Amino acid sequence: MSFVILIGVGAFMLMLPFAHNGELSFIDAIFTATSATCVTGLIVKDTATDFTPFGHAIILTLIQIGGLGYMTAVTFFALMRRKKLGYRDRLILKESLNHPGMSGIFRFLKIVFASIIIIEVTGAIILSLRFWNDMPMGDAIWFGFFHSISAFNNAGFSLFSTNLMDYRRDLTINLTIPFLIILGGLGYLVLLELYNYRKQSLLRLSTHTKIVLWTTGFLILSSMAIILSLEWTNPKSLGAMDTYEKILSAWFASVNYRTAGFNTVDFSTFTDSDLFFGTIYMVIGGSPGGTAGGIKTTAFALAIIGVWYTLRGENNPHIFRRSLSAYQINKAYAIIFVASFYILVSTVVLSQSEHLPFVRTLFETCSAFATVGVSTGNGGVLSYSALFSDLGKFNIILLMLMGRIGVFAFTIVLVGKAMQSRIKYAEGKVII
Repeated sequence: MSFVILIGVGAFMLMLPFAHNGELSFIDAIFTATSATCVTGLIVKDTATDFTPFGHAIILTLIQIGGLGYMTAVTFFALMRRKKLGYRDRLILKESLNHPGMSGIFRFLKIVFASIIIIEVTGAIILSLRFWNDMPMGDAIWFGFFHSISAFNNAGFSLFSTNLMDYRRDLTINLTIPFLIILGGLGYLVLLELYNYRKQSLLRLSTHTKIVLWTTGFLILSSMAIILSLEWTNPKSLGAMDTYEKILSAWFASVNYRTAGFNTVDFSTFTDSDLFFGTIYMVIGGSPGGTAGGIKTTAFALAIIGVWYTLRGENNPHIFRRSLSAYQINKAYAIIFVASFYILVSTVVLSQSEHLPFVRTLFETCSAFATVGVSTGNGGVLSYSALFSDLGKFNIILLMLMGRIGVFAFTIVLVGKAMQSRIKYAEGKVII
């Protein structure tokens, strides 16, 4: 409900006459507010030209609050006012931050805010200095802060109509933006562990952090390899570029495929095979406790580990010399199954109702559900969703909200939580 209320307030403020240029329908205002709050980046209005500086500020505020989490932001400001919080508030905060326990939760929250400020300000300074070469200092500072916050929160909103395509060969942009995205997508718990480990106040990284780091690295590199192999000779995408530009473009796309909606290449020029692989990486998304969406890297890793040990006939799955519980692996299977169900149903409904190509519709659906934001486009500077009817846009809005809240949380809201039963039936034998 906090996300719904925040989206409603944001849409109302974007509808104000001094927040946008030209006409802005209510569904487009809701779509933009949802995309910003759910840190997605899909657009049905050109952020650069269809919104005023006030509208840009509203969008940026929604991105920051949405990336951090409404309840987390409210709790932090309550602490700043020295307001005493009860057990229920602590429990909500624990769930919002994906913190492993109740102890030290307020200290962790303060560290999270300090980390956000340090990372976003550092990114903003680097980007502002780079943009200063192309625009006045005042504009460069605003553009730097906007893109830094948008990148760290994995939102993908840009103040350039062509996103970052004009900076395809720029090394500063192609390193700063992806690293902000990766840091935001790792999760605050992982960032804190890495910091403590580097200061030698932590002797061993947790199994969670190791899984997140290894899986993130594997996904980025494998995605980059797939893009290069499938697009290397494609004259519409990377084929006409030199080797330096191909590698930079593939690197930038591989990072954004998974968590954010920035682009330096036109995804509509990619082959259907590449777009299909892109849907898989988008659905996996980032890591728990961060600003990215998707089923999360940990769910993907646990499912792979579970499949591996099942095929080997072992019933004690483990990694990094630590055992993994059957419940965790089964939960990963359930998340993947439920997410696949939502995506396939939405894609079929959209494909039939909007009468648009299936692969591109699937790509847009996965991008919305995983709150990624990359898109094959509407033929101009807008996302593919701009071609949808109002009903189709509402479908995408639900997917973005579902992806930001989380598959399990959203499903429990719909079907309710099962009551604990004291009855255990005799085991039935099923042949597989």
